[in-house]
Amino acid sequence: MLAQREVVALVHDAVNLEGIAFTFPEIQTLLDGVTVGGHKLSDQQIAINQAKAWKQLFSDLKQNNFVLTAEYACKLHSIAAKEDALEWGKFRTSGVTIAGTEYLPPAADRLAQLFAEMVDRVTMQNDIYDQAISLFLQMARTQFFYDVNKRMGRFMMNGHLLNQGYPVINLPAARQLEFNQLMLDFYQTGEEEQMKQFMKSCLDQKVVDIMSSARAAPSGA
Repeated sequence: MLAQREVVALVHDAVNLEGIAFTFPEIQTLLDGVTVGGHKLSDQQIAINQAKAWKQLFSDLKQNNFVLTAEYACKLHSIAAKEDALEWGKFRTSGVTIAGTEYLPPAADRLAQLFAEMVDRVTMQNDIYDQAISLFLQMARTQFFYDVNKRMGRFMMNGHLLNQGYPVINLPAARQLEFNQLMLDFYQTGEEEQMKQFMKSCLDQKVVDIMSSARAAPSGA
């Protein structure tokens, strides 16, 4: 419920992190089904895709259909990346690069195996937030898709959190510079700790407090 109320903010920050300068009211208007002037249709499509992917994720969570599998990630990517990536709904079939770093993501023929290994490794961690953030980081670093990798990583991260009864992590667009600098370091080294600390610092403390109060309330209260 709390996450659904935050969809406008989640979409607004996600598209602004991609360099698409929508204001909060413009995103509200767009998600209400009304186009806004002064923006490319392709940019509006990216925002709408984000909202549709959230809607699908919420539906799957309610029906217990969210799973940490390559098939599910591709299903969600087919919505989030429609007409945005080179291909959508499937893993890439050739090599890619990441701007700003000499690190090269793994070869395409290893991606299916790497996804399964990633899930096994991530779910062995004790802390749910560590698990979820590792999902995001490894999906971003491995680049399973031609594009929309960080957005997909955040969808899978937040799906995992919501599925376990935890609030989502929204990365504010205002912290984009800090995020980009830390991610470049992470791409190069693969060391997660600094990024984990950064992502945890993005948690909305008000929501965390509400969730903590709900957990502490006596049964039937």
